[in-house]
Amino acid sequence: MANVIVVGGGPAGLSAALFAQKNGLETTVFDTDQTWLHKAHLFNYPGIGSQDGTAFLETLRRQAEGFGVERVNAEVSDVSESGGGFTVTADGEDYDGDYVVLATGANRDLADTLGCEFDGDIVDVDVTMETSIEGAYATGAMVRTEEWQAVISAGDGAAAALNILSTEKGENYHDFDVPADADAVFGGMAGE
Repeated sequence: MANVIVVGGGPAGLSAALFAQKNGLETTVFDTDQTWLHKAHLFNYPGIGSQDGTAFLETLRRQAEGFGVERVNAEVSDVSESGGGFTVTADGEDYDGDYVVLATGANRDLADTLGCEFDGDIVDVDVTMETSIEGAYATGAMVRTEEWQAVISAGDGAAAALNILSTEKGENYHDFDVPADADAVFGGMAGE
C-alpha cells in the first residue's frame, strides 16, 4: 500500500510527492498532464529567471521521479475513506494509501465527493493544508479563490507533505539539506 497518494501532477502535487518520497514515504502521483503550468511562462517563481511552464514541469517530474515517486497517467474518478486510509479509483482500478493529497487545480469535485468541508466555493483547510477529514489534504487553487500561482501551489504541496511527515515521525519534521549532503541526497541531480 502506498503511504501517500497525490491526485494531480502540477506544482502542488509534485512538490508534495517530492517531499514525501524524498523523506521515506512511498508516494504515487496520478497525473493526467492537464496542469495549467503548460499555459504559463514563469518570470515570478523564485530562482527561475524566465522559463516555459512545460520545461519547468519536466524538471519537477525528473526530480520527483529521481527520488522514486511513481507517476501513473490515469484520471482519478473517485476518492473515499477506507480502513483508516483512503482509496482512489483510477481507470477502474482501486489504489489504497494512508494519506491523500488533492492537487487538482480549481476542480474541487473529488474534495466534495470525499466529504471535505467547504468555505463558500473553496475547500476549507488549516495552515498545513489538511481538510476537515484527517489525513486528506487539498492544495493550490482548490483552497484559494483567486491566488493561482505556481509558487503558492508548490508551497501548499510542501506544507501538506511536511505535515504528513511530522505525523508519521511523531514530531515536527523539517526537510532541510546542506551543500555537503548534495551528492549523497541528490546524486546525479545535484547540478540541475
